[in-house]
Amino acid sequence: MQHLLTLEDWSAEQIAEAIATARHIKAHPEQYADSLRRKTLCMIFEKPSLRTRLSFEAGMNQMGGHAIYYDMSTSPLNSGKESIADTVRTTCRYVDIIMARLYKHEDLLEMARYTTVPLINALTNYSHPGQVLADLQTVEEHKGSLAGLKLAYLGDSFNNVTHSLMFACPKMGMHLSIGCPPGDEYEPSPAARAAAEADAARNNVTFQLTNDAQAAIQDADVVYTDSWMSYHIPKEQEAARREIFGPYQVTAQLMARAKPKAVFMNCLPALRGMEQTAEVIDGPQSIVFDQAENRMHMHKSLMLILLRAAGKIKG
Repeated sequence: MQHLLTLEDWSAEQIAEAIATARHIKAHPEQYADSLRRKTLCMIFEKPSLRTRLSFEAGMNQMGGHAIYYDMSTSPLNSGKESIADTVRTTCRYVDIIMARLYKHEDLLEMARYTTVPLINALTNYSHPGQVLADLQTVEEHKGSLAGLKLAYLGDSFNNVTHSLMFACPKMGMHLSIGCPPGDEYEPSPAARAAAEADAARNNVTFQLTNDAQAAIQDADVVYTDSWMSYHIPKEQEAARREIFGPYQVTAQLMARAKPKAVFMNCLPALRGMEQTAEVIDGPQSIVFDQAENRMHMHKSLMLILLRAAGKIKG
């Protein structure tokens, strides 16, 4: 059974197939109107989201299928009355594919051990593969090709988006530079760093981890940032985090160090005056809403690819 748990597990060919399929679906939606007819997606949400729910649910509906929203806050699983194993084994008797948006990556791996239908990671604390696949689709649409581009990520880097960029960009022949504060709670995990370094060496591209924002962004084709206040960060830490991450805020002055035609990305939600200024996110270089739209096209692509691989649909 093929799943999408982390892009660390996917080859460059699989990533390229997902992007190409998403772009074709986006260009020719009418050809896919019945592709998932009578198929059912279960969407398991432990962590809330706007874009994840809407993109999966709208995508499934547009391809003729049905999506069920399952809120874990009202689930026997959340109350400790049922195990992950029993929850997943039961769910698989009703649906054709599952997506799960969870806090702990270990819980996703536990689900994968028991599922008999394809499983999509819609976010864990370790990995956010669907987001980064949609991001790479967006970059390819704007830049024509991924190979040889430099992507610079600035800010909080001990998170799922940074890890997924590290698993994907060097594998796709992209140079990757990460600028973040020093310290284990701000820098990427050692496992993600090792994967990025190995893939960069194999593909003859550079991977840089630096505490210097200006060095990280220099001559970048793509500039990427993410929230300083993720869902799990207590509100009382905001003032301290503003000070810690202040040097990594993407301003117009910092963007000027990237290439003149560089694009700006943020996977959203975003706060103006925090990880970036309003001038940047609302400016002409920003492609954040293209990113948001492409979540739906990419999720369509992933469901098609995984359901085909499982033998549940033809073509």
